[in-house]
Amino acid sequence: MVDEINTTVDINTHTNVVLYGTRFCPFCMLARKLLKSKKVDFTEISVSGDRELWDEMERKSGRNTVPQIFINDEPFGGYDDIAALDSKGELDQKLGLA
Repeated sequence: MVDEINTTVDINTHTNVVLYGTRFCPFCMLARKLLKSKKVDFTEISVSGDRELWDEMERKSGRNTVPQIFINDEPFGGYDDIAALDSKGELDQKLGLA
């Protein structure tokens, strides 16, 4: 069973953002907070206790840690990676906000 959590803040129909994560992971929480602060829609796929979804995340990202964030199907890594993009002023462009 796929455990998807759709989180809608403001509608941004030009960018598809997916976050693979777990409910209580501190970095997942930070990633959610950052994405919500950007007011973008994102789909969250919970990989908690689901080996198939975890394997899917690993296959797509090449990484085995959560969160893993994808923007328009391109892997961007975890929270540290998108926070670094944000601090350089590049995340908004990737999200289609600039």
